[in-house]
Order: sequence, then structure tokens, then C-alpha cells
Amino acid sequence: MLTCVVEYVIDPAKIEAFERFGRRWMELVDRHGGSHHGYFLPAEGASDKALALFSFPSLAAYEEYRTLFGQDPEFVEADRIRDDSGCVLRYERTFMRPLLPGSPPGPSYG
Repeated sequence: MLTCVVEYVIDPAKIEAFERFGRRWMELVDRHGGSHHGYFLPAEGASDKALALFSFPSLAAYEEYRTLFGQDPEFVEADRIRDDSGCVLRYERTFMRPLLPGSPPGPSYG
């Protein structure tokens, strides 16, 4: 399994737009072979940080999902929420492998 962690810097005045954006992407990830673990929004502390975590069974499955970006009308529409509202100022994507209770040792992301 491969987990994508997306760290966002958001506009706190546009949190409702960010929530719309997040809800849409949760649906799309789940529909296209991944498991979305949710968006984590500011509660206390920095008001401009948010996270998203989602997993795919393999790098190949993630890459297949990525082929839809900029092509599939639903993906384009979801990105339009972000772009039109300006709710995301910047983001950074990192891939991690989870260490879960009972998981075997060593890499398991291929």
C-alpha cells in the first residue's frame, strides 16, 4: 500500500470552498481505486494548514488514477473548485508507506 499525504496552505477565509473541494476529491479517490482517509482541517494553532491522506494498493494503481487528471470531466470540475475559489495557496505531496498493526516488515508499495 502507498499513502499520499498532501499538505496544504489554505486561505482561512475560504474554508467552506476548501471543504467543498475536499468532499469532491474524497468521492473521486474512493471511486477510482483508492481509499481516502479524510481531510484534516485547522482547529487550533495555525489556521492556514490542512492535510489530506489517501491510499492506493500500489504505485501502479495510483499512476492509473493520475492519468485522469486534466482529462476526466469530474476531475477537471473538482480542480475548478480549488482554482476558482483560491482556497488553496499551495500544496506539497509526499508518498509514504504505512506501518500498521500486524503489517509485515519491509516495503509494501510496489
